[in-house]
Amino acid sequence: MRLPTKSWHLPPRMATGAYILNSGLTKRQADPETASQVHGMAAGAYPFLGKLDAQFFTRLLSSGEIVLGTALLFPVVPTALAGAGLAGFSAGLVGLYLRTPGMRQEGSLRPTQQGQGLAKDVWILGLGSGSSSRP
Repeated sequence: MRLPTKSWHLPPRMATGAYILNSGLTKRQADPETASQVHGMAAGAYPFLGKLDAQFFTRLLSSGEIVLGTALLFPVVPTALAGAGLAGFSAGLVGLYLRTPGMRQEGSLRPTQQGQGLAKDVWILGLGSGSSSRP
């Protein structure tokens, strides 16, 4: 059986997939306070999300991360498809970084101390963008 992915795709897929899967599994058990914080940050950057219940939003985000992380971990999912999902997801995270006050230094793209956690998502966007365009 021939897999729809190349062997050199596996290391970045495994590392990124495990990271995202863990994030989704962690959010699955979010208490109301954590869900409110996650939802508040997302709704601050993307106001249309403010209409959703915080617990529902966090479960939805958790499910998306679990699906994406699993797709990246299983080599039967074509790299282009997994990469497209990763690019879309990480574009949202980079948007969150760019739109959330206090994440960047004034007049710069450089992160503040508080922005470090989101700023690192730019490498996921690069990985997803490159993966979704490869044959």
